[in-house]
Amino acid sequence: MIPDFTLPAPLRPVTLADVSDRYLGWLNDPVVNRYLETRWTPQSLDIIRGFVSAQIAATDSLLLAIEDQGVHVGNLKIGPINRHHRCADVSYFIGERSCWGKGLATAAIRAACDIAFARFDLHRLQAGLYAGNVGSLRALEKAGFTREGVWRQQLLGPDGWEDHIFLGMLRQEWTP
Repeated sequence: MIPDFTLPAPLRPVTLADVSDRYLGWLNDPVVNRYLETRWTPQSLDIIRGFVSAQIAATDSLLLAIEDQGVHVGNLKIGPINRHHRCADVSYFIGERSCWGKGLATAAIRAACDIAFARFDLHRLQAGLYAGNVGSLRALEKAGFTREGVWRQQLLGPDGWEDHIFLGMLRQEWTP
């Protein structure tokens, strides 16, 4: 779904032009993909093109590029959006390891909240993560998400079974 409004920094729509060897490298880097579900399937440029094309055409999701100084360094997705219950998942990754720890994920999550609550009139956003993914947990909490629950040892992580931590933010908790 291509938005018909200006996106807040550091986000912009992902395009097929973003599908590159660099993007493929992110998904095949065992340090970057440590907590990504894509690590279970070998990635190729064709697979990424198919995913990006499907997301561009989707009416229930919005795939966005995260930029640092005008350079694509990762992605954020809002969706699928449940229009009846006015809620959606938010997921993201920073592919450029040199950009880790700079606050880009937190800024992208905050921008996603602006889009979800102000533009899409959602009531709730939610995210789930591997317990070992402390950087992602910190980014969500800094953006204002609240821990809501844990499914014990639900996910097979890089070092064995891990808890699946769930976080959420309600519209009334969002401060633009």
